[in-house]
Amino acid sequence: MEEIDAAGRKVHVRDLKSGKSAWEPYDQLLIATGAVPTCPDLPGADAVDICGVNTLESGLEIRRRLDKGGMKKGVVVGGGYIGLEMAEALVMNGLEVSLISRPPQVMGTLDEDMGALVSQALRDVGVSLYLEETLTEFETTAGKVSGIVTDKRTLPADIVILGLGVRPNTALAVAAGIPLGEKGSIRVNERMETGVAGIWAAGDCAESFHLVSRRPFYIALGTVANRHGRVAGINLGGGYATFPGVVGTAVTKICQVEVGRTGLQEKELRNLGIEWVSAVIKSRTKAGYFPGAGEITVKVLAERGSGRLLGGQIVGMEGSAKRIDTLATALHAGFTVEEMINLDLGYAPPFSPVWDPVVIAAREVAKKL
Repeated sequence: MEEIDAAGRKVHVRDLKSGKSAWEPYDQLLIATGAVPTCPDLPGADAVDICGVNTLESGLEIRRRLDKGGMKKGVVVGGGYIGLEMAEALVMNGLEVSLISRPPQVMGTLDEDMGALVSQALRDVGVSLYLEETLTEFETTAGKVSGIVTDKRTLPADIVILGLGVRPNTALAVAAGIPLGEKGSIRVNERMETGVAGIWAAGDCAESFHLVSRRPFYIALGTVANRHGRVAGINLGGGYATFPGVVGTAVTKICQVEVGRTGLQEKELRNLGIEWVSAVIKSRTKAGYFPGAGEITVKVLAERGSGRLLGGQIVGMEGSAKRIDTLATALHAGFTVEEMINLDLGYAPPFSPVWDPVVIAAREVAKKL
């Protein structure tokens, strides 16, 4: 699809095999154009072996390049989910890995104290971190990347992975006069309808609604995109469905360390003018005496006064990350931390201490309230 004529309810399409193009009418139109990776407009950015990652095929292409051999030094630009997972992949493929990131800690969706734990986990597996540094250019040799330059240093590189996030792919929507919302995503209502009659949007190109902040929110995750698509599909098919919103839940893993987060973090609460209290606790993933019990750190944030749960973050060993789902469910339900203390969670020594770490953290916050 190359163009949308919203007034005439038709789209201009081109056959990729024959090259022929034509206008096709529509009754209802769903825009699901996804997102595109952020690529810096810097000298040398078009060199060979500078790789963005936003599709399965792009990941397979990186694997093919590594399988050819000869690559010894890899540089990852960006400390988000993709950047960290690609740093792990390069380490596992035997490369000497460096990661540069502008913030003081990796994982900008975590508070700095929790992000510091993830930074240490990367160092522990051999990744060299260069934080609070800005990429300024790529060095190239005969059209191939040979290094990256920051505002503080130059690092040699045989391959560079761009993990700078994505932006909504909304060029078609903009040209058609469809209103945009948060971070340039397509503005939709709870049924996934855009501001133009007969046109819907879903997935990484569309905005969501945050159930904790009660404001429009943009998040590019497959879990959210699938739920968007379900709601939009029901409505396009003549049914009725709504998408109530998200709480920003996400998990990842760096070698043996698992990470989970949900809800709002401190900088978001500060920007919203919400006063909060928080607690950070260290516990074990299983009963302390049980073989294989690993460390887990849990942070819980609650609204000062009301005790309303606002968010949570988890960093720990195997069995840690999916505990974030307890906090995510509580956020959807609008629980206070006092209500969380009495949750009837499952217990057996192979799975948890008697008091689950998430509940221990909620209890500590409740004490401060």
